[in-house]
Amino acid sequence: MLPAAAGAEVLERFHIQPERPPSAGAARGTVREVDGGPSHVRLVVATVDAEAIRRRRPRVWLDAGHGAGSRAAVLLFEQLGCEHRIEGGQPDGLFEHPPEPTAENLAALLPRIAHERADVGFFQDPDADRLAIATADGRYIGEEATLALCAEAVLGKTPGPIVVNCSTSGMAAAIAARRGVPCHVSAVGEANVVDAMLARGAVLGGEGNGGVIDPRVVLVRDSLVAMALVLERLATDGPGTTIDGLARALPSMVMKKTKIDLTPDVQGPALAAGFERIAAAFPAAQPSRLDGLRLDFSGGWLLVRASNTEPIVRLVAEAATEAVVDDALARARTALLTP
Repeated sequence: MLPAAAGAEVLERFHIQPERPPSAGAARGTVREVDGGPSHVRLVVATVDAEAIRRRRPRVWLDAGHGAGSRAAVLLFEQLGCEHRIEGGQPDGLFEHPPEPTAENLAALLPRIAHERADVGFFQDPDADRLAIATADGRYIGEEATLALCAEAVLGKTPGPIVVNCSTSGMAAAIAARRGVPCHVSAVGEANVVDAMLARGAVLGGEGNGGVIDPRVVLVRDSLVAMALVLERLATDGPGTTIDGLARALPSMVMKKTKIDLTPDVQGPALAAGFERIAAAFPAAQPSRLDGLRLDFSGGWLLVRASNTEPIVRLVAEAATEAVVDDALARARTALLTP
């Protein structure tokens, strides 16, 4: 992932290239194929206590979803000494289930983890940059937990700043506070997280969609990084450590997401006015307009963002209890739609 300034320079150079094709006698370039999988896996393995993982020899079940990540994942498991079972390992894009790794889409697969007697279940998205996780008995702990589990792994060895986007669960921020390090917030989007990581010297970054970014490996979301860090915690957090135990030790938070379909009369200036009414409905909250409207209040937060492609507004709220979350979403909806 190129930082924004460097990416803009590459894009500019692309656009100024001559539009006409090269002449018949012009020198032609060459093409060579390079398999970056082994070198990438070596970088990932170097960030964790590989010997501890090999001693534990965890049994891993992975649904690669017929996406891009299965071959590199197999290399990773082999180098870490893991027993492994791969579902959807042929990277042909012929998805056997809707590819988004949500609980609903994965319901039929979850029982297979216990059937294989695996210690952990992993689920990659099609381009293998995000990871969802399930316990040995097939309990889906989701994508939001991925970054939190990895933050515990990294901060336990290398304390330093972390960066999350403004729609990511507060679990990572709570873990950072517990470790006495700052958690910085960026706008939504991988590139925005990376820019903030570089600016803050972050030791880890990511998004609540299961994307973990480790600057020691590469400045993009990487499911292999996430799997290695989680396996390290299984191997080093003490005898009898389980994914279920690690997940239950995370800060207890309730998150809900919803959306509001906008009618023509609640768009443009009317939508901006609606956002101001939402801010006014939470007078004790700390507002941020970094990306949409985020309101941080005692014990939780609310994010309201308009879609760039659809006439909808997305709302995300998180707090310690479901009642607080439901109240925040209801108040925001009412304020947005009631002039």
